[in-house]
Amino acid sequence: MQRYIEKFINYLKVEKNASDHTITNYTIDLDAFSVFVGDKDIAAIDHLALRRFLAEMRAKNYAKRTVARKLASLRSFFRFLFREGLIKKNPITAISTPKLDKRLPVFLDVDKVARLVQAPQESDAAGLRDRALLETLYSAGIRVSELVGLDVDDVDLISGIIKVLGKGHKERIVPIGEPAIAAIRRYIDKRPERKIKDKDAVFLNKSGGRLTDRSVRRVLDKYIRICSITEKISPHSLRHSFATHLLDRGADLRSVQELLGHMNLSTTQIYTHVTMERLKTVYDKAHPRA
Repeated sequence: MQRYIEKFINYLKVEKNASDHTITNYTIDLDAFSVFVGDKDIAAIDHLALRRFLAEMRAKNYAKRTVARKLASLRSFFRFLFREGLIKKNPITAISTPKLDKRLPVFLDVDKVARLVQAPQESDAAGLRDRALLETLYSAGIRVSELVGLDVDDVDLISGIIKVLGKGHKERIVPIGEPAIAAIRRYIDKRPERKIKDKDAVFLNKSGGRLTDRSVRRVLDKYIRICSITEKISPHSLRHSFATHLLDRGADLRSVQELLGHMNLSTTQIYTHVTMERLKTVYDKAHPRA
């Protein structure tokens, strides 16, 4: 089993150019399945073995989304094996994906976002960094991995654009607003040059190395507490807020798709449900015969 998993993971890395995050998740999911089937030959794995694996996950009270993700990993794995002629029959075609509850993305309204991004005190390099970091997350709508991966050469402060490396190592160009440009410029101008270890990185930790995803989450949590924001939000919530506010103000779906770097329009369409829910709320409150 491990030999086939290694072949598949290598395919994801070399041919599909999958992200590190995707590689990690696929490896975890497939290793768990490998432990479940033990030393059973790959050709002997049928739809009944897969059903037993799903039943075990349900017995352990796995969330529906976790089960669906693991099933998606197995679906890709067996499709690859069948296509490569490593198995004669694809057993997972007989397995249906569990229906998931629709979850609308969490976002902040415009006033709360403004309070949040303006919360850092710009009296030192850390405050300047935090202001630039929050402004950039919301202004460009980028993922936290894209934010921490930003290099100085990726940021064009004159043209007001940044180059980000998204999922699948795909590059895209994203515009950023004047407040974010000004905040980045203030931060870069005040960074203590003698402490910088990673000369390429835009956002640095106190040791002068590149900031991590986890550090960004800690920064955000700090200012959520300062602003007394009650919503449970993550750095990704600023991306949700970015998309929702654009659509609320008339941006077309295709443009928002390009800005977010979504492969499929269907991924972006979740934000139309958010705006429709808001319109329904306004209608219910305002219309005399709602």
